[in-house]
Amino acid sequence: MNRLSEIQVSYTATQNEKAKITSGQTAYSYFMSSWSKDIIELQEEFKVLLLNRANEALGIYSMSKGGVSGTVVDLKLIFAVALKCNANSIIVAHNHPSGKLSPSEADKAITKKIKSGAEILDIQFLDHLIVTKKGFFSFSSEGILI
Repeated sequence: MNRLSEIQVSYTATQNEKAKITSGQTAYSYFMSSWSKDIIELQEEFKVLLLNRANEALGIYSMSKGGVSGTVVDLKLIFAVALKCNANSIIVAHNHPSGKLSPSEADKAITKKIKSGAEILDIQFLDHLIVTKKGFFSFSSEGILI
């Protein structure tokens, strides 16, 4: 009989001073610092901001890059990374290369799925931002965090 290898999980925080996320505007600023200004209007990307219990940023996970009108959002990856980082809460963001800040029906549907998964795993889902060079749309601020 073959022997199975043991799975090991480890956690290392490398950042001594963490940024405090206090609003959608603060989250937008940190997301934009990780976005390439050269391609924000070219291709859609999806990112996850991971936070500890004090709403301090653990980091940003760049989950996917897609085409002009969409990208893949894999819930398993979102929550695998959140659990591995021991995140207490998450904020997700994606850009609209068109520059339009209105959420699509697909944006609303994925927000609902992320919220459901977060509830099951006891992770707070604080917001979903749609970002462009000129500004952002916050599902939470607009009262539609479904």
